[in-house]
Amino acid sequence: MIFELIEDVAKLVLIVAVLYFAIGAYVRRNQSAWSESLEKRRLFIVSVLILAVSAIKVSEDALSGDSGPIDKAILLFIHGHVGGRLIRFFEAITFTGSFRVLASLTTSATIALLCVRRRFEALLLATSVISAATLVYIIKTAVGRSRPALWETEWYWGSSFPSGHTLVVAAFGIAAALSIARIWPATREFALSIAILWLCLVAFSRLVLGVHWPTDVLAAACIGASLPLAISVALELRHA
Repeated sequence: MIFELIEDVAKLVLIVAVLYFAIGAYVRRNQSAWSESLEKRRLFIVSVLILAVSAIKVSEDALSGDSGPIDKAILLFIHGHVGGRLIRFFEAITFTGSFRVLASLTTSATIALLCVRRRFEALLLATSVISAATLVYIIKTAVGRSRPALWETEWYWGSSFPSGHTLVVAAFGIAAALSIARIWPATREFALSIAILWLCLVAFSRLVLGVHWPTDVLAAACIGASLPLAISVALELRHA
């Protein structure tokens, strides 16, 4: 298993490197005006590539059934060690990732940003969340992965893959952190830390409640986090 993990990591690094240099070569040859902007955002580009390739790998394992035994073992371990009052806590955490909460937060934040004439940040936040919600609907409709049935759980709409709560929280959280960092650069690390903490808690809450497999939330986190990073780069290139 260790050798397989090393092999997978090596493949991921190689694929990301090839894609990064291929993008660079294309831009230098066909879109030279973008070169400076892409050079400044290379960390974002590498992050998007890593998240995208990771999401594809995790999705492949999840939908092929290869991750089944590991998924089940992790869920049973969590169920056996998290209970009592913690269940109520994670139910509350899951609620923060619900459509009702995120729609309200996105609408309020977008309007507030437009009122203070932060159009870039408003567009980044709204586009990230709308894209994430659309992707969740499309993927859930196309994929028929069954939800875990290891113990009695609350019913949720759609396929188990991906975790909608996790994906949209990732998109909103990272987009909000990027927006805050643009407005108040000194808060960059703090804003990103809060976004990642919220994402991890929501993702873990879906496992505690037994409504998703671990690979559902892992793939969703990768997809959701990559969206605002990619959209941020695209918006900047638009003005390059």
